[in-house]
Amino acid sequence: MGFFDLIKKNKKNKPQAERTKIDNVSVEIKENDQIIHLSGDVNSNNAAVIESKMDEYLRQDLNLIIDCENLNYISSAGLRILLRIRKTFENLKIINVKSDVYEVFEMTGFTKIMHVDKAYKEFSIEGLEIIGRGANGTVYRYDDETVLKVYREQITLDSIIHERELAREALILGVPTAISYDVVKVGENYASVFELINAKSLINLVQENHDDINKVVDMSVELLKQIHDINVTDYNLPKMKEIALGWLDYLKDELEEKEIDKLYDLINDVPESSNLIHGDYHLKNIMYQDNEIIMIDMDTLSIGNPIFEFGQIYLSYKAFGELDHKKVEDYMEISFDEAQYILEETIKRYFGVENIDAYIDKFALLAYMKLLRRHIKRNEGTKEEREYLKNRIKELLTKIDSLI
Repeated sequence: MGFFDLIKKNKKNKPQAERTKIDNVSVEIKENDQIIHLSGDVNSNNAAVIESKMDEYLRQDLNLIIDCENLNYISSAGLRILLRIRKTFENLKIINVKSDVYEVFEMTGFTKIMHVDKAYKEFSIEGLEIIGRGANGTVYRYDDETVLKVYREQITLDSIIHERELAREALILGVPTAISYDVVKVGENYASVFELINAKSLINLVQENHDDINKVVDMSVELLKQIHDINVTDYNLPKMKEIALGWLDYLKDELEEKEIDKLYDLINDVPESSNLIHGDYHLKNIMYQDNEIIMIDMDTLSIGNPIFEFGQIYLSYKAFGELDHKKVEDYMEISFDEAQYILEETIKRYFGVENIDAYIDKFALLAYMKLLRRHIKRNEGTKEEREYLKNRIKELLTKIDSLI
C-alpha cells in the first residue's frame, strides 16, 4: 500500500464537513516539557490555521512533545508543519499515535527521522494459560488463534522492535519462526502479539505424555541442526564470541587474574563462525502447530560456534537449578530428572555420540560463566549460589584446555 492509498483509506467514509472543520490545538506545561495536543483532522483546509495556533504556543526554552491521542487523520500539509517545527525542536517527540496515523508516519519515513511513539492497545492476561517462558518474557495463550509474549518490565520498546526485526531476518534465512503482527500494553509492560493457531510448546507435549519425550527430543534436535546449518553472511547479527568475552568484565572481581586470562584464551581460541545461533534454545521456546515446529523468542539471535548454544542449553536444563532443583522444575515445568534426560539426549543425538564426557564440562563452563555474570549484573542469586558458580568455574579451569 502506498502513501496516497493510506490517505484515501483514512479519508474513506468521513463526511466532508468533518474533514474541513478546524480542530482544537491545546497546550500544557509539565516542568521542562510543553505538550501540544492535536485532535480531529489536520489537512490542507485547516493546516494554516492549526500551524498558526501552534506557533502561538511554542516556547523554545522548553522541550516539545506533540500528543496525538485524539488525532484521527493527518495529510501531507500536516506533515510539512511537523518537519518545519522539527528544524527548531530537534528533540521533538510525537506520542500516542493511533495505528492508522502511525502507518502514515511510517510510510513517509517520519519514524526514521524523528521520535514517533505509537498508541498501544491494552490487553489483560488475567486467567490466561502460560504456554512458554524465555529469558525476557512469558508467552500466554490469548485465544484459539492468538498468543501474547509479555516482556519483563526491564525490556524496552526498542528491544522489542529489534526482536521483531531479528525474527523477520530469521524467517528469511529459513528458520520456521512466528512473526509478531502487533505490539500492545499489558499493564506497564509491553507484549508482542502472534498468530499461532492451537499451538503448544514442546514442553506441553512432554507434560501431556511423558512417553513422548524421545520423540520431542528428536524434533528439537532436528530444528537445532537446521538453525546451526544456516550460515549468515548478509545480515548484521551480534557475534556470540564477542558477547561471551563481554561476560568476563563482570567476573573480574570474582576470579583471580590468571583464571580470567585463561577464560579469555579459551573463548578467544574458539574459531570464528557464521553459524546461526538461537541463544535461548529449550523446549518452551519451540511451538508445535499442525505437525510443524515453530521457533519463538528471537531476541537472542546471534552468529558463532554452536558450542555457545550448548552453554545456554546446559544453563536452562541444569546449571540454573543445580543447588535448588525446584528452580528448573518451576521454569521448565517438568521434573529435574526429565530436564537432565533432555539435556543429555540432546547432546548425544546432536553429536551422534553415546559418551558425552568430552562435551559436558565445556558446556558447563560456559553455562556457569553466563549464569554468574547474570547474577552480578542483575544483583540476584544468593551468596551460596555465587560461591558455588565460582568454585565450579575454578574446578573446570583445571580440567579444560580447549572449548573446541
